[in-house]
Amino acid sequence: MPLVALGVLTDLATRALARAGANPAMAAATAAALVYAEARGLGGHGASRIPQYSIHLANGRADGSAQPEIVRAKGGAILVDAKCGLAFPACALAIDEAIRRAREFGVAYAGVTNSHHFGAAAYHLEPVGAAGFVGLAFGNSPAAMAAAGGRRPLLGTNPIAAVFPRRAAPAIIIDLSLSEVARGKMMVAAKEGKPIPLGWALDRDGKPTTDANAALHGSMLPMGGAKGAMLALVVELLVTALTGAAMGFEASSFFVDEGNRPRIGQGFLVVDPDALAGNAAYHERIETLADAMLADPGVRLPGERRRALAARAEVEGVLLSDALYAQLQKLAG
Repeated sequence: MPLVALGVLTDLATRALARAGANPAMAAATAAALVYAEARGLGGHGASRIPQYSIHLANGRADGSAQPEIVRAKGGAILVDAKCGLAFPACALAIDEAIRRAREFGVAYAGVTNSHHFGAAAYHLEPVGAAGFVGLAFGNSPAAMAAAGGRRPLLGTNPIAAVFPRRAAPAIIIDLSLSEVARGKMMVAAKEGKPIPLGWALDRDGKPTTDANAALHGSMLPMGGAKGAMLALVVELLVTALTGAAMGFEASSFFVDEGNRPRIGQGFLVVDPDALAGNAAYHERIETLADAMLADPGVRLPGERRRALAARAEVEGVLLSDALYAQLQKLAG
């Protein structure tokens, strides 16, 4: 398994996506997001997505020529149309505008419609934390989980992420999918022919399975049972009913080459702490809780492990399987 420098991986990703049809801005933005995830140990949202995105660009499931634009705006609310391109340029536009409007109005919500897979949700919140704002990110995805009490996949794994900046320390970053695990882990296990633990998923007959391929054709189990399914429903409605985007059951799976343009949605909430209790009170409260958490030797703040992995990857690179590395070299030409 080769160790690949992050700069090399970024170049491979950019060239592969461009060869598949992505315009320069889309290729660069997407490559940056995927390398960010890979460096943080999030392989399901990292380099393994490059072949998938390349196929979607080549066969028309994603429009490589798309130029996202703001199509509606009112006060602190905006709607960005991704134009069925890869999600990252549209999400960057949404975040930039949400930060600008939060400075003006104290709070902003940016929705994205007609979008595609948006990778690691926390990635999009890095600029929010850097601006000193609190941020939340939501997204839906092709159906993978049943509604509470059901068996038919209707809802996506629908991730939620949050960032809480700190005055003199790295931000607290929280990122989780509402399935027991992210579906990207299932994809990686299936590609590598590895089993998955019981409790992750059901097969198409609704039976527990350790077969990753059977799980991809079945349904994911929600985190926390019915409560996780309800939270997934909240996210589904936040990013579809408010944006006009497609619901999970209307979008073809990301894990198949052929299918429709997913047209899913994302949403980003940005809050200026100074508009509420004020920056001084916000930072005092954040540090009080952080100190209380860290007083327990078994606790680490969310985001710390990912940052440590990223720092190591900057120096050492990341390990890719021989097959994936060869595939990326071929795609990049």
